Parts: sequence; structure tokens; C-alpha cells
Amino acid sequence: MIQEEAPKEIDIELDDSVAAGKYANLVIISHSSSEFVLDFASIMPGVQKARVQDRIVMAPEHAKRLLLSLQENITRYETTVGPITLHKTPAEEASEKHMAMSFTVGEA
Repeated sequence: MIQEEAPKEIDIELDDSVAAGKYANLVIISHSSSEFVLDFASIMPGVQKARVQDRIVMAPEHAKRLLLSLQENITRYETTVGPITLHKTPAEEASEKHMAMSFTVGEA
């Protein structure tokens, strides 16, 4: 008979220099076969350059666990506070304007 171990508690330390957090309104996600890289950045309106604040590198399994955890937490948040509205990014708005002005072959 195999006996399962009880889950162990993890003691997590939060250093004062990390506790304040960093603001990010952009994340660039890239991956290889063995890792996911999340570059958290902040970009200001009217500025074409974003500064990476932090880079997080994780295994694909941990990236999927992050995805599932975020989904669970967003669901809880929306149940309590209400739906989160997604606004179009400047790039999405520019793309729509471009599409509205473009023509396909045969149109005129």
C-alpha cells in the first residue's frame, strides 16, 4: 500500500525591495522547446519605446499552471467585482483603421 505525503506548507518571504512591486502594462511572451520567457514592460502614451521592468523565465509546465491560476483568479474577481472590460490597444485601433481603408481585389 502506497501512502501519499500530506502537502507541505511553503514559507514565502517578501523582501521590502520587492514588496512595492513594479508597474507593467505590457508583456512580451516568447518560448523555446524548454522554457517560456515573460518580459514585463511599461510603455507610456505617445512614446514608441518600452522599458522591460522584469523578466521571468519558467518551464512550459509552470507557464500552463500560471495560465490556469490566472484564469481561476480572474473568474473569482469578475464574480465579486464584475466583468473586466478589454479596451483596444493603439495597435488594434490602427489596424482597424487600416482595414477600413483597404480594398480587396475586384472592389472599386
